Amino acid sequence: MPGPSAELLLILPVLLVSLVLHELAHGVVADALGDPTPRVMGRLTLNPIPHLDLFGTLMLVITSLSGSVLFGWAKPVPVDPRNFRSPQRGMMLVGAAGPLTNFAIAVGASQLLRLASDSQGLLFELGWDLYVLNLFLGFLNLIPIPPLDGSRVLGGILPARLYPAWTSLDRYGNVLFLVIFLLLIANPAALGNVFEPFFRGISSVLLPGWV
Repeated sequence: MPGPSAELLLILPVLLVSLVLHELAHGVVADALGDPTPRVMGRLTLNPIPHLDLFGTLMLVITSLSGSVLFGWAKPVPVDPRNFRSPQRGMMLVGAAGPLTNFAIAVGASQLLRLASDSQGLLFELGWDLYVLNLFLGFLNLIPIPPLDGSRVLGGILPARLYPAWTSLDRYGNVLFLVIFLLLIANPAALGNVFEPFFRGISSVLLPGWV
């Protein structure tokens, strides 16, 4: 099995690719629903550079080297909900696209794991990292608090009269994001304890008998 440095060299590209595909999915759905903003801003691309957030990438490298919880983010795709026929429904679909993409990658990775005959080989390590990281990204982003995608999904099913008040919470998104980050640094096991039942439940379907 690869040593810690080799494992890091594998996990970082896997996570970066997963983050880029997550953001690209937001842009593709927004564009399909009538908002050209992601396309105009050059975000409908597999090129990772336009999607990378300098500070988010730096935090990803720092946390991976420090041995703490792996934490980082890509640059959010700019979306103008005024271009949607229904801003509330449009933002819900755009928000859901990212986590659903991560879950789709995890499903594909589970099939890759089934093909990996050697549990000590590179194919297995790649499949396992893709599987775990994308389940985690999908799960994390569905937490229904701004600025995470789950807040868009929840907003989409709220009564229309409550939607403006809900979206007004976006102004506090950066503060909430900082709080989440500090909580993860202070107690990295807390989120893992919540994620584990979800992980085991999904794995019982995708990889029965594995976990």
